[in-house]
Amino acid sequence: MKVSEFDYILPKSRIAQFPIKEREKSRLMVLDRRKKAIEHTLFFRIIDYLKETDIIVLNNTKVIPARLLGKKENTGGRIEVLLINKRSKDIWEALIKPLARVSEGTRIIFGKGELVGKIIEKKPDRGVILFEYDKDFYKTLSKYGFVPLPPYIKRNYGDSGYTPFYALDKRAYQTVFANQKGSVAAPTAGLHFTKRLLNNIRERGIEIITITLHIGYGTFEPIRVIKVEDHRMDKEFYNIDEFVKSRINRSSRNGKRVIAVGTTSLRVLETSVNSDGEVIKPSGYTDLFIYPGYRFKLVNALLTNFHLPRSTLLMLVCAFGGKDFILRAYMEAIKKEYRFYSYGDAMLLL
Repeated sequence: MKVSEFDYILPKSRIAQFPIKEREKSRLMVLDRRKKAIEHTLFFRIIDYLKETDIIVLNNTKVIPARLLGKKENTGGRIEVLLINKRSKDIWEALIKPLARVSEGTRIIFGKGELVGKIIEKKPDRGVILFEYDKDFYKTLSKYGFVPLPPYIKRNYGDSGYTPFYALDKRAYQTVFANQKGSVAAPTAGLHFTKRLLNNIRERGIEIITITLHIGYGTFEPIRVIKVEDHRMDKEFYNIDEFVKSRINRSSRNGKRVIAVGTTSLRVLETSVNSDGEVIKPSGYTDLFIYPGYRFKLVNALLTNFHLPRSTLLMLVCAFGGKDFILRAYMEAIKKEYRFYSYGDAMLLL
């Protein structure tokens, strides 16, 4: 299977540069996989497509301020760092600009020196950094880091790293249920929910549970091979607590419809279960790459955003909904002027 089979042309005007004012009033495309039918509605009306027997699975990971601006200790040269994968307590893989100006042993000073990074390994496309700090890493990071927006959301950062929309992005590029620090990108399908909408869903008797997958570079890393099967995903940490594990297993045994909110939730669920849909690996690392031909073991419905051409995320959605049907839906979304990508509209596959 060729990567080029998952291509499409998107006008730049369809890439959402800002969130809408009210999260739950984004548009929602609803796809019936069995009938190959498409409906158009608003996101808060998702409740009309849910059943009391459903179980909704959210990813409660929290985006950290993973974009850092620092200076080389010896020369004062400006260095930009984007944390992408946590290796251990104080060691992170990072994209570094300009990578050519650092080497193993280079020390990078952030702020007034409360946070220092030392390059302990240099790879062709990234570096591995050991951080030094006084007390709490995330507390220190929050003083000097910035929201790591995707590159297709255009902002004029300037020398300070701030933008006129910094406060907006800091709030909007985070789900309302995020509480587990560790992601370098948001689980964007969850951005559409408000606390009010979640409460309305619960009041209908629909169960909502949370799992965790800390999103790293693997989720959005570009595919650089020709054949889909040759691509390999980076590993990302996930966790399902014991209570949630029992709820998932009970739902699976009782034949409830399991609705994954986002591709990250889906990958956790499909990684953690056996062929009978029972969670047997509640915690660990996943590098599961889902593309057409994959046989789903647990997830029955998927809520997701619209994804980039040739991306692993689009391939996952095509595996779930059928490639021809999904690409037809994307063409209809473009025609009807849906908003694409992180700050864009959503799609519900039933």
